[in-house]
Amino acid sequence: MALLGIDIGTSGTKVLLLSETGNVLATAEAPHELLTPKPGWTEQDPANWWSAVQKATKAVLKKAKLKGSQVRAIGLSGQMHGSVFLDGAGKVLRPALLWNDQRTGEQCAQIEAAAGGRENLIQMVSNPALTGFTAPKILWFRQHEPKKFAKCRQVLLPKDYIRYCLTGDYATEVSDASGTLLLDVKNRQWHKELISKLELDPALLPPVHESQEITGTVTEEAANLLGIASGIPVVGGGGDQAAGAVGTGVVEAGLVSASMGTSGVIFATSSAPQTDPAGRVHTMCHAIPDTWCVFGCMLSAGGSYQYLRNTFFADEVRKLKDPGVLYKKLDAMAAATPMGCEDLVFLPYLTGERCPHADPHAKGAYIGLTPRHTMAHIVRATMEGITYGMREQIEIFRSMNIAVNQVRASGGGARSDFWRQMQADMYQAPVVTINVAEGAALGVAILAGVGAGEWASVPQACKAIIKVKLTSKPNQKAAAFYTQQYPRYGTLYPTLKNWFAKTTG
Repeated sequence: MALLGIDIGTSGTKVLLLSETGNVLATAEAPHELLTPKPGWTEQDPANWWSAVQKATKAVLKKAKLKGSQVRAIGLSGQMHGSVFLDGAGKVLRPALLWNDQRTGEQCAQIEAAAGGRENLIQMVSNPALTGFTAPKILWFRQHEPKKFAKCRQVLLPKDYIRYCLTGDYATEVSDASGTLLLDVKNRQWHKELISKLELDPALLPPVHESQEITGTVTEEAANLLGIASGIPVVGGGGDQAAGAVGTGVVEAGLVSASMGTSGVIFATSSAPQTDPAGRVHTMCHAIPDTWCVFGCMLSAGGSYQYLRNTFFADEVRKLKDPGVLYKKLDAMAAATPMGCEDLVFLPYLTGERCPHADPHAKGAYIGLTPRHTMAHIVRATMEGITYGMREQIEIFRSMNIAVNQVRASGGGARSDFWRQMQADMYQAPVVTINVAEGAALGVAILAGVGAGEWASVPQACKAIIKVKLTSKPNQKAAAFYTQQYPRYGTLYPTLKNWFAKTTG
């Protein structure tokens, strides 16, 4: 028997099979098409997600040499905040608006006004209004496409649309619902007062479950399309951040994850709902009962490093078959350069910023260039600037009395011994790698196992499956240097904020 984890990402769907003993048997992926009808708009056709789930599920069963009847339970994850609008017959009314769609600035202001101001809104739903969240998208749909909105009877998140396709049931769970801006995060239920203030019909929103709870079973029609058996239980699952935290074992207080993909996400587990009054980081429900999470996302972490590679080392990128060779060269260049890069600092705001500075106008910058600086200085300054940006979020956690006892690194920053050590020095905490790298798909397969009774709890399952591999401990001298230099980095964005706004075309 095996557990099936399905993750509806932005670029594609990933499906994973996990054995009941905790071993990853196989993974498979199928791509999605991204629609950009106007600048700043990002949409997808939910039918593409369902098609990708069918293809990837059949592929993963074939790779693992398993029959569909051997799937014991299914967990679902997906990109957060996206909105799927359905009519009374369950038909999609328009393409889904995605997490990175930027059209709803006006609606964010309307939500804050309806709540009685930004501070009141944060008190109600633990987060400020951001264009990526779901509630502004619902208001945009009502205001700009009123005839279609009049037919709308249900609003679902991406993974929950796949749940509907699998089971015929409307449902969501607390971690993904936290990102709609309509959930009372502290009490893990829809915020009736805010929904009323926004003049929305509560019936538009599905019932909310805990992430490991069974929300329905696979229909015969869906089973035939996927090549599995009908009647398989489907658990709540989780939004991609919470599910990814389960997949890295960040399920207890004191554990923090630092993921450097294109963006950079710092994620911490908390035993109580703790909110940053300034709204610089997000507070949401974790995919574990009676547990919450706090996380922040900087938009250009690995993206800044990729820019450095593709811009300054373009010839080598074209010539080298193995990109790892170039990354080792960059590590060596940075390691041979003094800490602080002789007063050269990089700001990693190439695509604006989200946390802790919610500023779409923010821009990247190398500050302090002199004739003494070489390409090696620029390489190290880029790595330091990205890591300073990640540290900003960790310092906010500490100001909220959230413990940072161990940081679990993933993504590009985890594969470099040099960069892992830099992170440990800057974060002033041990930075470790783990034995798995499957993220959200693994996380929801674990949740499926808990829901099916394979493990008694999520922490128990994570302890059985996830092990620490490598540990980088802070170097006292380097940690002291970066602690001294960190405030200087913090002064740069406030100094340049107005200039960024004035130079936006």
